[in-house]
Amino acid sequence: MLPKIVSFLKSWRGSGFAAFLLARLMGMFATQIQAVVVGYQVYELTHSALALAWVGLAQFIPMLLLLMLAGDLIDRYARKPILMASWGIATVCGLALWWLSGHGSAGVSGIYATLVLFGCSRAFSGPALQSLLPQIVPREKLAQAIATNGMVMRAASIGGPLVGGLIYAWGGGKWTYSICAFCFLAGTLLLIRVKLRPTPANGTATSGGTMLQRFATGIRFIFSRPIILGSISLDLFAVLLGGVVALLPIYAHDILHVGADGLGLLRSAIAIGEVGAGFFLSLWPFDRAVGKKLFIAVIVFGLANLTFSLSQWFWLSFATLMIAGAADMVSVYVRSALVQFSTPDDMRGRVSAVNMLFISSSNELGEFRAGLSAEYFGPVAAALFGGLCTLGVVGLWFRLFPTLFSVNKFAEAEENVTAR
Repeated sequence: MLPKIVSFLKSWRGSGFAAFLLARLMGMFATQIQAVVVGYQVYELTHSALALAWVGLAQFIPMLLLLMLAGDLIDRYARKPILMASWGIATVCGLALWWLSGHGSAGVSGIYATLVLFGCSRAFSGPALQSLLPQIVPREKLAQAIATNGMVMRAASIGGPLVGGLIYAWGGGKWTYSICAFCFLAGTLLLIRVKLRPTPANGTATSGGTMLQRFATGIRFIFSRPIILGSISLDLFAVLLGGVVALLPIYAHDILHVGADGLGLLRSAIAIGEVGAGFFLSLWPFDRAVGKKLFIAVIVFGLANLTFSLSQWFWLSFATLMIAGAADMVSVYVRSALVQFSTPDDMRGRVSAVNMLFISSSNELGEFRAGLSAEYFGPVAAALFGGLCTLGVVGLWFRLFPTLFSVNKFAEAEENVTAR
């Protein structure tokens, strides 16, 4: 294995991809710290599952409203400055949360307002990040770059919640939010070193018609490609209905009784599984039976969350979340590669914006769904029902998207583009 790792590291040395990974690592680290601390702080101040639901919704609504604008601008203008501006806004949000953390329950409304602004920045940063990768690495290394990128991001998902939970337990919100602001700023500055390969798409092929017409073209493209629509919608509904991340503060506080540091470990368990799977895929990326493996990964994700919903032992809960994270990483790897190979460069911004909407819907809107269900039916019933729904979605998508299930190699998705 060691020669394989050395060869892998040498292949990226001195490339713009290495600088991009470091910048994105800082941004993801800050996002993960902020997510775990905001959730626990709001629940600690309000003791309300519904209050946790509003945390997710406050970030989802602006992303939904800015979807069309973000996708259009990313296809028409340089993507790196857009990403740098959005991370600059995220830096301001970290400073605002730092200030609000000293106001107790009186600052909750201000936290929601700051999360709305943070959701606006994510509306642009998410699609820009997805669209940049094909401009940094050659197409023949794109699948491996996607796996490596996913592994590094999940590594930040381990460190972020763990560090966030520990620092919040030790020094409160001011220390954690100041770290968030610093990391967003550092990521913004690191992007300066990222070199992009020029593409003819920005500002040329997408300049005709109105913004609505251009975005409608992107939507029609997605719905005309069952591989793209099926893969991103499978992830949407599986996580929207079956995700348990929003319930972790309740499980940590009321069921497992492990506090803020235990919550950080639970959030990190998901990322540990993701990093393990991502590390394997970075060294040994597969390109056979990719459609079947996508469906199998979502099934494992649902079964793991079902087990978590009934667990009252911390380490069993930790293990099931780790398995769910590994399955999710395989799903992300296949879905991301299929979308990238299926999408021409002049549509990456719009397709990435819709993909980001689906991802955010599954995360933020899924948090609202989970919090609302937990408020009225209890956290265990909400998590159990979600896991069952995930398995139901897999069965339904098997019938709706047989083309996705039957995809063998990623190159088959690329052939769909050339036949457009």
